[in-house]
Amino acid sequence: MAEPSSEQAMFNVLKSVAVDGGHARVGLLALPKRIPIETPNFFGLASRGVIPHMTPDVISKHTRLSGSYMALEDFIEKTQKGVEPAVFNAESDGREALHAFTATPTPCATVLGARRHPAVVAPMGNGKDHISIFPLTGFQKLRNTEYCRAIERLQPDIAIPLADLTFGNSHIRTKLPASKRQLRMVERTEDWLAEFVKLRNTETDEMSAKPAIFAPSLPVSYSTQWEYLNRLSQDYVEHLSGLAVYDADIVPDLDGHSSLRPLPRLSMDFITSPHEILRQIQLGLDIFTVPFINTTSDAGIALTFSFPPPPTALRIQPLGIDMWSQDHQVSLKPLVDGCECYTCSKHHRAYLHHLLNAKEMLGWTLLQIHNHHVLNDFFEGIRGALTAEPSTFQRDCEVFSNMYEVGLPKGTGERPRARGYHFKAEGGKQPKINPPAWEKYGEGGTEDPTLAGEMAGLAVTGTTAEGVETPLVPDANADARDLDKKGFAEID
Repeated sequence: MAEPSSEQAMFNVLKSVAVDGGHARVGLLALPKRIPIETPNFFGLASRGVIPHMTPDVISKHTRLSGSYMALEDFIEKTQKGVEPAVFNAESDGREALHAFTATPTPCATVLGARRHPAVVAPMGNGKDHISIFPLTGFQKLRNTEYCRAIERLQPDIAIPLADLTFGNSHIRTKLPASKRQLRMVERTEDWLAEFVKLRNTETDEMSAKPAIFAPSLPVSYSTQWEYLNRLSQDYVEHLSGLAVYDADIVPDLDGHSSLRPLPRLSMDFITSPHEILRQIQLGLDIFTVPFINTTSDAGIALTFSFPPPPTALRIQPLGIDMWSQDHQVSLKPLVDGCECYTCSKHHRAYLHHLLNAKEMLGWTLLQIHNHHVLNDFFEGIRGALTAEPSTFQRDCEVFSNMYEVGLPKGTGERPRARGYHFKAEGGKQPKINPPAWEKYGEGGTEDPTLAGEMAGLAVTGTTAEGVETPLVPDANADARDLDKKGFAEID
Protein backbone atom coordinates (compact mmCIF):
# COMPACT_ATOMS: atom_id res chain seq x y z
CA MET A 1 0.00 0.00 0.00
CA ALA A 2 1.28 3.46 -0.92
CA GLU A 3 2.13 5.82 1.88
CA PRO A 4 0.41 9.22 2.08
CA SER A 5 2.46 12.01 0.58
CA SER A 6 3.26 15.42 1.96
CA GLU A 7 0.35 16.83 -0.07
CA GLN A 8 -2.02 15.29 2.49
CA ALA A 9 -0.23 16.85 5.44
CA MET A 10 -2.06 20.12 4.82
CA PHE A 11 -5.10 18.64 6.64
CA ASN A 12 -4.92 17.61 10.27
CA VAL A 13 -7.73 16.01 12.23
CA LEU A 14 -7.55 17.72 15.63
CA LYS A 15 -10.36 15.80 17.30
CA SER A 16 -12.82 13.05 16.43
CA VAL A 17 -16.08 12.69 18.36
CA ALA A 18 -18.16 9.51 18.26
CA VAL A 19 -21.81 10.33 17.57
CA ASP A 20 -24.84 8.49 16.31
CA GLY A 21 -24.12 7.42 12.74
CA GLY A 22 -20.36 8.02 12.64
CA HIS A 23 -17.53 10.23 13.86
CA ALA A 24 -17.72 14.02 13.67
CA ARG A 25 -14.32 15.64 13.14
CA VAL A 26 -12.63 18.93 13.94
CA GLY A 27 -9.69 19.73 11.69
CA LEU A 28 -7.50 22.36 10.10
CA LEU A 29 -7.01 22.66 6.34
CA ALA A 30 -3.92 24.63 5.31
CA LEU A 31 -3.54 25.57 1.64
CA PRO A 32 -0.50 27.48 0.31
CA LYS A 33 -1.00 31.27 0.28
CA ARG A 34 -4.46 31.00 1.91
CA ILE A 35 -5.72 31.43 5.44
CA PRO A 36 -5.99 28.16 7.39
CA ILE A 37 -9.54 26.81 7.28
CA GLU A 38 -11.01 25.45 10.48
CA THR A 39 -13.37 22.55 9.83
CA PRO A 40 -16.26 21.85 9.81
CA ASN A 41 -16.74 24.83 7.50
CA PHE A 42 -18.26 25.78 4.17
CA PHE A 43 -17.27 27.16 0.78
CA GLY A 44 -19.40 29.67 -1.09
CA LEU A 45 -20.95 28.77 -4.44
CA ALA A 46 -19.89 31.14 -7.21
CA SER A 47 -21.83 32.05 -10.33
CA ARG A 48 -19.67 33.16 -13.27
CA GLY A 49 -16.78 33.30 -10.83
CA VAL A 50 -18.34 35.51 -8.15
CA ILE A 51 -20.60 34.96 -5.15
CA PRO A 52 -24.05 36.26 -6.24
CA HIS A 53 -24.82 39.84 -5.16
CA MET A 54 -21.43 40.38 -3.47
CA THR A 55 -18.39 42.06 -4.98
CA PRO A 56 -14.88 40.97 -3.91
CA ASP A 57 -14.46 44.03 -1.69
CA VAL A 58 -17.76 43.30 0.08
CA ILE A 59 -16.58 39.73 0.69
CA SER A 60 -13.29 41.00 2.14
CA LYS A 61 -14.86 43.64 4.39
CA HIS A 62 -18.09 42.06 5.58
CA THR A 63 -17.77 38.25 5.44
CA ARG A 64 -15.47 35.51 6.74
CA LEU A 65 -15.65 33.38 3.60
CA SER A 66 -12.90 30.75 3.48
CA GLY A 67 -13.25 29.76 -0.17
CA SER A 68 -15.58 29.40 -3.12
CA TYR A 69 -16.48 26.64 -5.55
CA MET A 70 -16.37 27.58 -9.24
CA ALA A 71 -17.29 25.67 -12.39
CA LEU A 72 -15.22 25.61 -15.56
CA GLU A 73 -18.42 25.70 -17.63
CA ASP A 74 -18.95 29.25 -16.32
CA PHE A 75 -15.88 30.49 -18.17
CA ILE A 76 -15.67 28.64 -21.50
CA GLU A 77 -17.84 28.77 -24.59
CA LYS A 78 -17.50 28.17 -28.29
CA THR A 79 -17.45 31.16 -30.62
CA GLN A 80 -17.81 31.34 -34.38
CA LYS A 81 -14.42 32.99 -34.62
CA GLY A 82 -12.75 30.37 -32.45
CA VAL A 83 -11.55 32.97 -29.94
CA GLU A 84 -10.01 31.51 -26.79
CA PRO A 85 -12.04 32.21 -23.63
CA ALA A 86 -10.99 35.35 -21.81
CA VAL A 87 -10.23 33.48 -18.58
CA PHE A 88 -7.11 32.01 -20.22
CA ASN A 89 -5.77 35.39 -21.37
CA ALA A 90 -6.30 37.59 -18.35
CA GLU A 91 -3.28 39.35 -16.85
CA SER A 92 -2.46 37.67 -13.57
CA ASP A 93 0.25 39.98 -12.20
CA GLY A 94 1.92 37.09 -10.43
CA ARG A 95 -1.31 35.70 -8.98
CA GLU A 96 -2.95 32.43 -9.91
CA ALA A 97 -4.94 32.92 -13.12
CA LEU A 98 -8.31 31.96 -11.62
CA HIS A 99 -7.80 34.21 -8.62
CA ALA A 100 -6.78 37.12 -10.84
CA PHE A 101 -9.59 36.74 -13.38
CA THR A 102 -12.34 36.48 -10.76
CA ALA A 103 -10.74 39.04 -8.40
CA THR A 104 -11.14 36.53 -5.57
CA PRO A 105 -9.65 37.92 -2.35
CA THR A 106 -6.20 36.45 -1.76
CA PRO A 107 -7.03 34.74 1.57
CA CYS A 108 -9.93 32.80 -0.01
CA ALA A 109 -9.33 29.39 -1.55
CA THR A 110 -10.69 28.48 -4.98
CA VAL A 111 -12.16 25.08 -5.82
CA LEU A 112 -12.61 24.25 -9.50
CA GLY A 113 -14.95 21.61 -10.84
CA ALA A 114 -16.27 20.96 -14.31
CA ARG A 115 -19.95 21.66 -13.61
CA ARG A 116 -21.98 23.98 -11.42
CA HIS A 117 -23.48 22.79 -8.18
CA PRO A 118 -26.26 21.87 -8.56
CA ALA A 119 -25.86 21.23 -12.30
CA VAL A 120 -28.41 21.38 -15.09
CA VAL A 121 -29.10 17.87 -16.41
CA ALA A 122 -27.48 17.41 -19.84
CA PRO A 123 -29.92 15.89 -22.37
CA MET A 124 -27.24 14.06 -24.37
CA GLY A 125 -25.34 12.51 -21.45
CA ASN A 126 -21.62 11.81 -21.13
CA GLY A 127 -19.29 9.85 -23.41
CA LYS A 128 -16.30 7.59 -23.02
CA ASP A 129 -13.80 10.45 -22.96
CA HIS A 130 -15.96 13.49 -22.22
CA ILE A 131 -18.79 14.91 -20.13
CA SER A 132 -21.54 17.28 -21.27
CA ILE A 133 -21.33 20.80 -19.87
CA PHE A 134 -23.63 23.82 -20.14
CA PRO A 135 -21.67 27.01 -20.87
CA LEU A 136 -23.18 30.27 -22.10
CA THR A 137 -23.58 29.10 -25.70
CA GLY A 138 -25.43 25.83 -24.95
CA PHE A 139 -24.45 22.25 -24.20
CA GLN A 140 -21.10 21.05 -25.46
CA LYS A 141 -18.50 18.37 -24.76
CA LEU A 142 -15.60 18.73 -22.33
CA ARG A 143 -12.86 16.15 -22.79
CA ASN A 144 -10.69 15.03 -19.93
CA THR A 145 -7.50 16.25 -21.60
CA GLU A 146 -9.03 19.71 -22.13
CA TYR A 147 -10.10 19.83 -18.51
CA CYS A 148 -6.61 18.90 -17.33
CA ARG A 149 -5.05 21.65 -19.45
CA ALA A 150 -7.54 24.18 -18.11
CA ILE A 151 -6.67 23.29 -14.52
CA GLU A 152 -2.97 23.58 -15.30
CA ARG A 153 -3.48 27.09 -16.70
CA LEU A 154 -5.98 28.41 -14.15
CA GLN A 155 -4.18 27.05 -11.05
CA PRO A 156 -7.05 26.71 -8.57
CA ASP A 157 -6.17 25.75 -5.02
CA ILE A 158 -8.29 22.58 -5.24
CA ALA A 159 -9.28 20.68 -8.38
CA ILE A 160 -11.96 18.00 -8.62
CA PRO A 161 -11.30 15.54 -11.48
CA LEU A 162 -14.11 14.64 -13.86
CA ALA A 163 -16.81 12.29 -12.59
CA ASP A 164 -19.35 10.51 -14.76
CA LEU A 165 -22.52 11.90 -13.18
CA THR A 166 -25.70 11.30 -15.14
CA PHE A 167 -28.18 13.46 -13.29
CA GLY A 168 -28.52 16.63 -11.26
CA ASN A 169 -27.45 16.50 -7.63
CA SER A 170 -31.03 17.07 -6.42
CA HIS A 171 -31.93 13.63 -7.82
CA ILE A 172 -29.09 11.69 -6.20
CA ARG A 173 -31.29 9.48 -4.06
CA THR A 174 -34.43 9.37 -6.20
CA LYS A 175 -33.26 8.91 -9.77
CA LEU A 176 -30.47 6.33 -9.85
CA PRO A 177 -29.55 4.94 -13.27
CA ALA A 178 -29.64 1.25 -14.14
CA SER A 179 -27.06 -1.02 -12.53
CA LYS A 180 -25.05 -1.42 -15.76
CA ARG A 181 -24.92 2.35 -16.13
CA GLN A 182 -23.69 2.68 -12.56
CA LEU A 183 -20.82 0.31 -13.27
CA ARG A 184 -19.92 2.33 -16.34
CA MET A 185 -19.96 5.50 -14.23
CA VAL A 186 -17.41 3.97 -11.88
CA GLU A 187 -15.19 2.66 -14.69
CA ARG A 188 -15.14 5.97 -16.55
CA THR A 189 -14.44 7.98 -13.41
CA GLU A 190 -11.49 5.75 -12.54
CA ASP A 191 -10.12 5.95 -16.10
CA TRP A 192 -10.41 9.73 -16.10
CA LEU A 193 -8.70 9.98 -12.70
CA ALA A 194 -5.82 7.78 -13.92
CA GLU A 195 -5.40 9.98 -16.99
CA PHE A 196 -5.66 13.12 -14.84
CA VAL A 197 -2.88 11.94 -12.51
CA LYS A 198 -0.70 10.86 -15.44
CA LEU A 199 -1.01 14.20 -17.23
CA ARG A 200 -0.40 16.08 -13.99
CA ASN A 201 2.80 14.16 -13.28
CA THR A 202 4.19 14.70 -16.80
CA GLU A 203 4.04 18.49 -16.59
CA THR A 204 7.41 20.00 -17.45
CA ASP A 205 7.17 23.02 -15.16
CA GLU A 206 8.26 21.58 -11.84
CA MET A 207 8.36 25.02 -10.18
CA SER A 208 4.69 25.84 -10.65
CA ALA A 209 2.35 25.03 -7.78
CA LYS A 210 0.03 22.12 -8.46
CA PRO A 211 -3.57 22.19 -7.28
CA ALA A 212 -4.64 19.79 -4.57
CA ILE A 213 -6.66 16.90 -6.02
CA PHE A 214 -9.95 15.97 -4.36
CA ALA A 215 -10.94 12.66 -5.96
CA PRO A 216 -14.69 12.19 -6.50
CA SER A 217 -16.70 9.44 -4.84
CA LEU A 218 -19.85 8.63 -6.79
CA PRO A 219 -23.54 8.69 -5.81
CA VAL A 220 -23.90 4.91 -6.15
CA SER A 221 -23.86 2.10 -3.60
CA TYR A 222 -20.64 1.24 -1.78
CA SER A 223 -20.57 -2.26 -3.25
CA THR A 224 -20.73 -0.81 -6.77
CA GLN A 225 -17.75 1.48 -6.26
CA TRP A 226 -15.80 -0.65 -3.76
CA GLU A 227 -13.14 -1.56 -6.30
CA TYR A 228 -12.73 2.09 -7.33
CA LEU A 229 -12.35 3.23 -3.71
CA ASN A 230 -9.89 0.42 -3.10
CA ARG A 231 -7.80 1.63 -6.04
CA LEU A 232 -7.89 5.13 -4.60
CA SER A 233 -6.59 3.90 -1.25
CA GLN A 234 -3.85 1.71 -2.72
CA ASP A 235 -2.70 3.19 -6.05
CA TYR A 236 -3.63 6.87 -6.05
CA VAL A 237 -3.61 8.00 -2.42
CA GLU A 238 -0.12 9.50 -2.76
CA HIS A 239 -1.49 11.88 -5.42
CA LEU A 240 -4.64 12.85 -3.51
CA SER A 241 -5.23 15.66 -1.05
CA GLY A 242 -8.92 15.03 -0.33
CA LEU A 243 -12.21 13.52 -1.43
CA ALA A 244 -15.20 15.17 -3.14
CA VAL A 245 -18.21 13.25 -1.84
CA TYR A 246 -21.32 13.30 -4.05
CA ASP A 247 -23.40 11.16 -1.68
CA ALA A 248 -22.81 11.63 2.04
CA ASP A 249 -24.18 8.20 2.94
CA ILE A 250 -21.01 6.57 1.57
CA VAL A 251 -18.79 8.20 4.24
CA PRO A 252 -19.15 5.56 7.01
CA ASP A 253 -17.90 2.93 4.54
CA LEU A 254 -14.72 4.93 3.92
CA ASP A 255 -13.46 3.89 7.36
CA GLY A 256 -12.70 0.54 5.80
CA HIS A 257 -9.96 2.22 3.73
CA SER A 258 -7.42 3.35 6.30
CA SER A 259 -5.31 5.43 3.92
CA LEU A 260 -8.36 7.50 2.88
CA ARG A 261 -9.45 8.18 6.45
CA PRO A 262 -7.11 11.17 7.11
CA LEU A 263 -8.16 13.00 3.91
CA PRO A 264 -10.47 16.02 4.15
CA ARG A 265 -13.96 15.38 2.76
CA LEU A 266 -15.75 18.01 0.68
CA SER A 267 -19.50 17.47 0.50
CA MET A 268 -20.90 17.88 -3.02
CA ASP A 269 -24.19 16.35 -1.90
CA PHE A 270 -27.38 18.38 -2.29
CA ILE A 271 -27.98 20.24 1.00
CA THR A 272 -31.39 21.79 1.54
CA SER A 273 -31.32 22.78 5.21
CA PRO A 274 -29.02 23.15 8.25
CA HIS A 275 -30.47 19.88 9.57
CA GLU A 276 -28.82 18.10 6.63
CA ILE A 277 -25.50 19.82 7.39
CA LEU A 278 -25.61 18.48 10.96
CA ARG A 279 -26.43 14.99 9.69
CA GLN A 280 -23.49 15.01 7.33
CA ILE A 281 -21.14 16.31 10.03
CA GLN A 282 -22.20 13.37 12.17
CA LEU A 283 -21.26 11.09 9.27
CA GLY A 284 -17.77 12.61 9.15
CA LEU A 285 -17.78 15.29 6.42
CA ASP A 286 -15.54 18.33 6.87
CA ILE A 287 -16.30 21.03 4.27
CA PHE A 288 -19.62 21.84 2.63
CA THR A 289 -21.00 23.49 -0.46
CA VAL A 290 -24.35 24.97 0.61
CA PRO A 291 -26.72 25.70 -2.29
CA PHE A 292 -29.54 26.98 -0.10
CA ILE A 293 -27.68 30.08 1.05
CA ASN A 294 -27.89 31.70 -2.41
CA THR A 295 -31.45 30.57 -3.06
CA THR A 296 -32.73 31.87 0.28
CA SER A 297 -31.12 35.26 -0.32
CA ASP A 298 -32.69 35.37 -3.79
CA ALA A 299 -36.07 34.58 -2.22
CA GLY A 300 -35.77 37.47 0.23
CA ILE A 301 -35.29 35.21 3.27
CA ALA A 302 -33.11 36.26 6.20
CA LEU A 303 -31.71 33.23 8.03
CA THR A 304 -32.32 33.21 11.79
CA PHE A 305 -31.06 29.84 13.09
CA SER A 306 -28.07 29.42 15.39
CA PHE A 307 -26.03 26.60 16.92
CA PRO A 308 -26.28 25.81 19.76
CA PRO A 309 -29.94 26.91 19.62
CA PRO A 310 -31.09 29.55 22.11
CA PRO A 311 -32.34 28.03 25.39
CA THR A 312 -35.26 30.44 25.83
CA ALA A 313 -37.38 29.40 22.84
CA LEU A 314 -40.77 28.05 23.95
CA ARG A 315 -42.06 26.94 20.55
CA ILE A 316 -40.73 25.67 17.24
CA GLN A 317 -38.78 28.41 15.50
CA PRO A 318 -38.54 29.13 11.76
CA LEU A 319 -35.15 28.85 10.08
CA GLY A 320 -35.62 32.27 8.49
CA ILE A 321 -38.00 35.19 8.03
CA ASP A 322 -39.57 36.50 4.83
CA MET A 323 -38.42 40.09 4.35
CA TRP A 324 -41.14 40.65 1.74
CA SER A 325 -43.80 40.41 4.46
CA GLN A 326 -45.73 43.59 5.24
CA ASP A 327 -45.01 42.91 8.92
CA HIS A 328 -41.59 44.52 8.40
CA GLN A 329 -42.82 47.64 6.64
CA VAL A 330 -42.30 49.94 9.65
CA SER A 331 -40.13 47.71 11.85
CA LEU A 332 -36.92 49.31 13.09
CA LYS A 333 -35.57 46.05 14.50
CA PRO A 334 -32.46 44.35 13.08
CA LEU A 335 -32.99 41.20 11.03
CA VAL A 336 -31.94 39.10 14.02
CA ASP A 337 -31.63 40.47 17.55
CA GLY A 338 -28.01 40.36 18.69
CA CYS A 339 -26.60 39.70 15.20
CA GLU A 340 -23.33 41.56 14.64
CA CYS A 341 -23.23 41.44 10.83
CA TYR A 342 -22.97 44.65 8.81
CA THR A 343 -26.61 44.46 7.74
CA CYS A 344 -28.01 44.17 11.26
CA SER A 345 -25.55 46.74 12.66
CA LYS A 346 -26.29 49.46 10.10
CA HIS A 347 -29.84 48.86 8.85
CA HIS A 348 -33.28 47.68 9.97
CA ARG A 349 -36.06 45.52 8.63
CA ALA A 350 -38.12 48.35 7.20
CA TYR A 351 -35.20 49.54 5.04
CA LEU A 352 -34.50 46.07 3.69
CA HIS A 353 -38.22 45.55 3.02
CA HIS A 354 -38.24 48.82 1.06
CA LEU A 355 -35.17 47.81 -0.97
CA LEU A 356 -36.72 44.51 -1.99
CA ASN A 357 -40.01 46.10 -3.01
CA ALA A 358 -38.11 48.76 -4.99
CA LYS A 359 -36.11 45.97 -6.71
CA GLU A 360 -32.88 47.58 -5.53
CA MET A 361 -29.83 45.31 -5.86
CA LEU A 362 -28.58 46.51 -2.48
CA GLY A 363 -31.41 44.57 -0.83
CA TRP A 364 -30.10 41.21 -1.99
CA THR A 365 -26.52 42.25 -1.20
CA LEU A 366 -27.44 43.02 2.41
CA LEU A 367 -29.28 39.70 2.66
CA GLN A 368 -26.24 37.81 1.37
CA ILE A 369 -23.98 39.52 3.91
CA HIS A 370 -26.35 38.61 6.72
CA ASN A 371 -26.97 35.01 5.58
CA HIS A 372 -23.26 34.29 5.16
CA HIS A 373 -22.65 35.70 8.63
CA VAL A 374 -25.36 33.44 10.09
CA LEU A 375 -23.84 30.39 8.40
CA ASN A 376 -20.34 31.30 9.61
CA ASP A 377 -21.64 31.60 13.20
CA PHE A 378 -23.48 28.29 12.73
CA PHE A 379 -20.28 26.44 11.84
CA GLU A 380 -18.33 28.25 14.56
CA GLY A 381 -20.89 27.03 17.09
CA ILE A 382 -20.55 23.48 15.74
CA ARG A 383 -16.77 23.56 16.15
CA GLY A 384 -17.17 24.89 19.65
CA ALA A 385 -19.57 22.10 20.61
CA LEU A 386 -17.24 19.47 19.18
CA THR A 387 -14.13 20.77 20.96
CA ALA A 388 -15.85 21.20 24.32
CA GLU A 389 -14.86 18.77 27.08
CA PRO A 390 -17.01 16.80 27.21
CA SER A 391 -18.45 17.40 23.75
CA THR A 392 -22.01 18.76 23.66
CA PHE A 393 -22.44 18.28 19.91
CA GLN A 394 -24.80 15.28 20.05
CA ARG A 395 -27.06 16.89 22.63
CA ASP A 396 -27.10 20.23 20.80
CA CYS A 397 -28.05 18.49 17.53
CA GLU A 398 -31.06 16.91 19.23
CA VAL A 399 -32.15 20.26 20.68
CA PHE A 400 -31.67 21.94 17.29
CA SER A 401 -33.78 19.28 15.58
CA ASN A 402 -36.61 19.76 18.07
CA MET A 403 -36.47 23.55 18.12
CA TYR A 404 -36.35 24.49 14.42
CA GLU A 405 -38.69 23.77 11.55
CA VAL A 406 -37.55 21.11 9.08
CA GLY A 407 -37.59 23.23 5.93
CA LEU A 408 -36.62 26.77 5.02
CA PRO A 409 -39.45 29.27 4.46
CA LYS A 410 -40.52 30.24 0.96
CA GLY A 411 -40.21 33.86 -0.11
CA THR A 412 -43.41 35.60 -1.19
CA GLY A 413 -41.83 38.24 -3.44
CA GLU A 414 -40.02 38.30 -6.75
CA ARG A 415 -36.54 36.92 -7.26
CA PRO A 416 -33.74 38.79 -8.99
CA ARG A 417 -33.21 38.10 -12.66
CA ALA A 418 -32.66 34.39 -13.36
CA ARG A 419 -30.12 33.02 -15.83
CA GLY A 420 -30.62 30.02 -18.08
CA TYR A 421 -28.68 27.63 -15.88
CA HIS A 422 -31.18 28.14 -13.06
CA PHE A 423 -33.61 25.97 -15.03
CA LYS A 424 -33.79 22.35 -16.10
CA ALA A 425 -32.88 21.42 -19.66
CA GLU A 426 -36.41 20.36 -20.67
CA GLY A 427 -37.28 23.84 -21.81
CA GLY A 428 -40.88 25.26 -21.57
CA LYS A 429 -42.05 22.82 -18.90
CA GLN A 430 -40.92 24.98 -15.99
CA PRO A 431 -42.87 28.07 -14.96
CA LYS A 432 -40.96 31.31 -14.82
CA ILE A 433 -39.61 32.34 -11.42
CA ASN A 434 -40.92 35.89 -11.88
CA PRO A 435 -44.03 36.81 -13.93
CA PRO A 436 -43.32 39.30 -16.75
CA ALA A 437 -44.04 42.95 -15.94
CA TRP A 438 -45.75 43.44 -19.34
CA GLU A 439 -47.43 41.03 -21.67
CA LYS A 440 -49.61 41.09 -24.76
CA TYR A 441 -53.27 41.76 -23.95
CA GLY A 442 -55.26 38.55 -23.90
CA GLU A 443 -52.31 36.30 -22.89
CA GLY A 444 -51.94 34.59 -19.55
CA GLY A 445 -55.65 34.69 -18.73
CA THR A 446 -55.85 38.52 -18.63
CA GLU A 447 -58.53 38.90 -21.29
CA ASP A 448 -61.67 40.76 -20.21
CA PRO A 449 -64.60 38.43 -21.06
CA THR A 450 -67.15 41.29 -21.14
CA LEU A 451 -65.07 43.39 -23.51
CA ALA A 452 -64.36 40.37 -25.67
CA GLY A 453 -68.08 39.59 -25.85
CA GLU A 454 -68.91 43.18 -26.81
CA MET A 455 -66.30 43.13 -29.58
CA ALA A 456 -67.84 39.90 -30.90
CA GLY A 457 -71.36 41.38 -30.80
CA LEU A 458 -72.44 38.91 -28.10
CA ALA A 459 -72.70 41.31 -25.13
CA VAL A 460 -73.70 44.86 -24.36
CA THR A 461 -71.95 47.10 -21.82
CA GLY A 462 -72.37 50.56 -20.40
CA THR A 463 -75.76 52.21 -19.78
CA THR A 464 -77.43 49.81 -22.15
CA ALA A 465 -76.42 46.87 -20.01
CA GLU A 466 -77.82 48.64 -16.92
CA GLY A 467 -81.32 48.95 -18.47
CA VAL A 468 -81.21 52.70 -19.24
CA GLU A 469 -81.52 51.99 -22.96
CA THR A 470 -83.14 49.23 -24.98
CA PRO A 471 -80.44 47.78 -27.17
CA LEU A 472 -81.14 47.76 -30.89
CA VAL A 473 -79.36 45.15 -32.91
CA PRO A 474 -79.82 45.79 -36.67
CA ASP A 475 -80.70 43.06 -39.09
CA ALA A 476 -77.84 41.95 -41.28
CA ASN A 477 -79.83 42.81 -44.46
CA ALA A 478 -81.11 46.19 -43.28
CA ASP A 479 -80.17 49.35 -45.22
CA ALA A 480 -79.79 52.91 -43.99
CA ARG A 481 -83.48 53.76 -44.53
CA ASP A 482 -84.62 50.84 -42.42
CA LEU A 483 -82.25 51.84 -39.64
CA ASP A 484 -83.56 55.43 -39.75
CA LYS A 485 -87.16 54.31 -39.45
CA LYS A 486 -86.34 52.25 -36.40
CA GLY A 487 -84.56 55.15 -34.74
CA PHE A 488 -81.14 53.56 -34.84
CA ALA A 489 -78.48 55.56 -32.97
CA GLU A 490 -81.03 58.03 -31.55
CA ILE A 491 -80.79 59.02 -27.88
CA ASP A 492 -83.93 59.63 -25.83
